[in-house]
Amino acid sequence: MADRFPDLSPKSPDWWRQAVIYQVYPRSFADADGDGLGDLRGITLRLDHLAGLGVDALWLSPFYPSELADGGYDVADHRDVDPRLGTLDDFDALVGEAHRLGLKVVVDIVPNHTSHRHPWFQEALRSGPGSPARERYVFRPGRGAHGELPPTDWQSVFGGSAWQRTPDGEWYLHLFAPEQPDLNWDNEDVRADFRTTLRFWSDRGVDGFRVDVAHGLAKDLAEPLRDTGNLGATGEEALPLVPPGSHPYWDRDEVHEIYRDWRKVFDAYRPPRTAVAEAWVPGPRRALYARLDELGQAFNFEYLEARWDAAELRRVITDELATAHAAGATATWVLSNHDVVRHASRLMLPPGTDPASWLLSGGTAPAVDVAAGLRRARAATLLMLALPGSSYLYQGEELGLPEVADLPAEVLQDPIWEQTGHVRKGRDGCRVPLPWTTTGPSYGFGPGAAWLPQPSSFAAYAVEAQTEAEGSTLELYRTALRLRRKLLEGEALTWTPDAPAGVLDFTRSPAWRCVTNLGERPVPLPPGAVLLGSRPLGGTALPPDTTVWLAPRA
Repeated sequence: MADRFPDLSPKSPDWWRQAVIYQVYPRSFADADGDGLGDLRGITLRLDHLAGLGVDALWLSPFYPSELADGGYDVADHRDVDPRLGTLDDFDALVGEAHRLGLKVVVDIVPNHTSHRHPWFQEALRSGPGSPARERYVFRPGRGAHGELPPTDWQSVFGGSAWQRTPDGEWYLHLFAPEQPDLNWDNEDVRADFRTTLRFWSDRGVDGFRVDVAHGLAKDLAEPLRDTGNLGATGEEALPLVPPGSHPYWDRDEVHEIYRDWRKVFDAYRPPRTAVAEAWVPGPRRALYARLDELGQAFNFEYLEARWDAAELRRVITDELATAHAAGATATWVLSNHDVVRHASRLMLPPGTDPASWLLSGGTAPAVDVAAGLRRARAATLLMLALPGSSYLYQGEELGLPEVADLPAEVLQDPIWEQTGHVRKGRDGCRVPLPWTTTGPSYGFGPGAAWLPQPSSFAAYAVEAQTEAEGSTLELYRTALRLRRKLLEGEALTWTPDAPAGVLDFTRSPAWRCVTNLGERPVPLPPGAVLLGSRPLGGTALPPDTTVWLAPRA
């Protein structure tokens, strides 16, 4: 029986295997001091919302000192708190209150790059070519008669060359913004410093780490550096075009040595610290990051990217369960995060619509059905929460928040907007601060205006408006998470063999069956007691865009 019912208690080393983790984007969660930016004290004051929601852990996106060239992922000090967000004492208070409420705390670790304001990079600029300080980063002379051309054709994920020239003529690598110089993970100073960082936060009570750009640390820096040619090298689309593990800077085999070293740090604590990789790589490669002697879990983004199509989703689910099983890990599921269009909006777009193009239109083209988007979002969430493994929620999705697609150009903060020459609008629309109350200058986010403007429609989505409101999305999440905790059993599912076309139907245990109708017509509701539905059910039919949890009859 011990294997049948997983021990997910806070003291269990396996708490993460089927946990629900709630992502907090600190600058947009709650503002306690009234400066318009969310802060650590604001998060602490709102932790009762997360405890009442029923999640197991919160994941904090970066709260480190940063000039916000990339929303906090340009880190100037990996072992401190941005003064605008609080102090280390505030962080300790947050962790203490979270633990008192039974919540684990996961923090972002950003190992691929630093801010250009990091003391190491400032030292590198002062020290000049060939110095030990420059060896911590990736500096190279340029090509051309006078070194006026970048060392390679490598491209930044945010657009343009991945190289920036310094006043002394050398170039440094930045796979993201120019303000984010890449670290050289062949350098022992870098490796030792991050071991220190992992221990620093673990010693302060952090339970786990989300590893940013986990597949980007190792790079082929052998001379001469090689061009990527036409690999489409700004992202994971390049990986199938080269032998696995051999791309110049994505998902190289050498990266796993780094994470095996980190695992020794994690396992020195009781319970061991957990980790999850943000690795945009194909499933078989993703399993390597999730091995138990490395990070233990890796994000599966295929579920997020899948169309609202039963056959495609079934394939994604089946493949992810197999991938996780091969690693000895559990699957991960996510529908929204700080980098993508919120799923309540994404799922309302007509098939084949590029969310980036819709954003660029300000949300006007194509025309969309907001109600249908929310209906599908609720169904997709209940489906996700029924799957074996860990579910990662993004702040505000429990309110059904849509993407704010019509932010005016003058308020945009994401560097993608400028670096792509206004071709891609960026990620600000999913980072608009949360509404807590139905009134106030920022709907309860803080005492004053928020750093990104909230639309007036946010009042109807506020926590205050939805609490104890029958049928609200917030109450659906609360009920689902409470029920999920009671129903969890094992780490597998069994597909129902005779499910109608367009329907996903599986059982998790004798007491838990999940059925989702992704088709265009109602289908017969299977026999059994209805435990929960993503929308009200009438009669004996399961409407389109609806998920139901059942207790099957014997």
